[in-house]
Amino acid sequence: MSTKAPNPVDRYVGSRVRMRRMMIGMTQEKLGEALGLTFQQVQKYEKGTNRVGASRLQRISEILQVPVSFLFEGGPSGGPGTASITEEASPAYVSDFLATAEGLALTRAFTRITDAKLRRSIVELVEQIATREASDQG
Repeated sequence: MSTKAPNPVDRYVGSRVRMRRMMIGMTQEKLGEALGLTFQQVQKYEKGTNRVGASRLQRISEILQVPVSFLFEGGPSGGPGTASITEEASPAYVSDFLATAEGLALTRAFTRITDAKLRRSIVELVEQIATREASDQG
């Protein structure tokens, strides 16, 4: 019996749940507790391994203090004719980045910098590092 890959919509919604949970500093245990679930079940939702039912999705959005639509924003539509998801249509890499502790910490710190020139310099530095790393690996 083969293992079925998670649906892209389920994975995307799960990543948005994780991102928002981390943004407000909530643990998987606390979210699970509020939902009457184990943290392992929350993990499965966040990975997209298990689908989230409509009523539970509504409850998650209430706990995370966002509208249900937030969990779908920018994600794949899942409708007919959406065979591939492009970066332009769905910047999933942004959600994936913000769903990590490093991504969230970097974003929080960066947004506290008020000097526009300094912010631009930081972006240029990171772009140079990324370009150098890519060429070293290539």
